[in-house]
Amino acid sequence: MKKSEIIVVVPTYNNPNSIDKVAEDVLNHGYKLLIVDDGSTPKVALKEEANLSIIRHEVNRGKGMAIITGAKEAKRLGYKYFISLDGDGQHLASQIESILQECDDKDQIIIGARNFDIKDVPNGSKFGRWFSNMWACWDTGQHIEDSLSGFRLYPTSILDLSIKTERFDWEMEVLVKHAWKGRLIKEKVIECYYPRPEERVSHFKKFWDTAAIVWVHIRLLPLKFILKRLPSNR
Repeated sequence: MKKSEIIVVVPTYNNPNSIDKVAEDVLNHGYKLLIVDDGSTPKVALKEEANLSIIRHEVNRGKGMAIITGAKEAKRLGYKYFISLDGDGQHLASQIESILQECDDKDQIIIGARNFDIKDVPNGSKFGRWFSNMWACWDTGQHIEDSLSGFRLYPTSILDLSIKTERFDWEMEVLVKHAWKGRLIKEKVIECYYPRPEERVSHFKKFWDTAAIVWVHIRLLPLKFILKRLPSNR
């Protein structure tokens, strides 16, 4: 897949110290960029240009809804796929190329599985990833090693999925619903950047957002067994 065949979507909420650098990184690597400002205060101050567009939510609607907004715009512009990167600077645009090389245009999600064997990765993040992966593998029936990574290649076909969540839990539900359609989830190990604890900005609420992700699985579990009894859900 070529650079010209995808657009990069960056959902962001109150990341004033990193969003400029994220945008610069993406643009310097030659990609078209769409920033979805999910109700930031103050608003993202970047100026739009040839390869940079900004869509704003007047109020914070959640990361999932910001990605959906980006997906709709990507589809409107004629893209079949888009790359999602977080606005906190953890993801590196240099790693997009390795994701694109994995794509064989078969309606798949490709997760950039973060290399956690680096400095400054909290033990809580490592445990959270393991815990989330356990549920993700169970519900999707596919092998997933970084179900919490926000670095992903999405097909715009995710817009056809019936998804009830809107925030961080959306990223889990989209994997499950995508897999239930008989579609593939792949992974590619990527390098990432973890800032020192005093520099880290995250809007992920460890208890409540983790509980919301677990609730996704609990809610979907009965449906999984119903679908297994049907002749085909594709």
